[in-house]
Amino acid sequence: MRNLVILALCAVLGGCMSAGETVSFRASNPQQQALMRDGQPALVSRQKSSLVLVRPAARQLQANGRPVFVIGINNLSKQPVDFRVGQVEAVQHAAGSDFEMKVVTYEMLVQEERSRQVAAALLTGLAAGANAYSAANAGHGSYTTPSGRTGTFYSPTAAVIAQNNAAVQNEAMIAATVETGQRNMAALEQAVIKDNTLMPAEWYGGQLHLAPPTDQGGGPKTYTIVITVGTDRHVIDVAQGPAGA
Repeated sequence: MRNLVILALCAVLGGCMSAGETVSFRASNPQQQALMRDGQPALVSRQKSSLVLVRPAARQLQANGRPVFVIGINNLSKQPVDFRVGQVEAVQHAAGSDFEMKVVTYEMLVQEERSRQVAAALLTGLAAGANAYSAANAGHGSYTTPSGRTGTFYSPTAAVIAQNNAAVQNEAMIAATVETGQRNMAALEQAVIKDNTLMPAEWYGGQLHLAPPTDQGGGPKTYTIVITVGTDRHVIDVAQGPAGA
């Protein structure tokens, strides 16, 4: 039963953590430079009218999880340029073939968060119901006298105390569930990259979420991210593998 509960929690929370992986970048043309930023690998790609900086969002990525990158874009031109998430492409290279890696957009992440909140609300409702049931049966007890006689009793005071405690606990659980959902939504709004028009010299950026690359039996996973800014195409080559490998 304990294992089943753990598996259920893992499913609700989006999967249990597994071994971490790291990424590295390879400069694919003279207009690119692989470097380190604050101890993390990064790549700078410069084209005619834009500059793109890419680095992983965390020092380690979750194995078999979605890779998340922080993208910074600078408009080098004297005209506004458009960035569209729908124009971002990601392709994994494996066994001599290319496989699409879906870009997980802000709208998709919001829908996932809403589904997570529904699941969390159901779990909170179950816990609150269990609290209320226990409180409703509080105050009842049994006794045994020295002579061996047994009986039952009911304490209204104990019942009221238990019911008040349950009400406070339930209110706190529900408030925490709502607050977590609101906080997660605000984090997505603030962090995830979206469509944007960049004015001359303007910087813009955010998190880019990708579908997990196919496992390569513990070997490195290689894929390419193509970021289009206006008419510029920035081709980013990525290698992802076990940390420390």
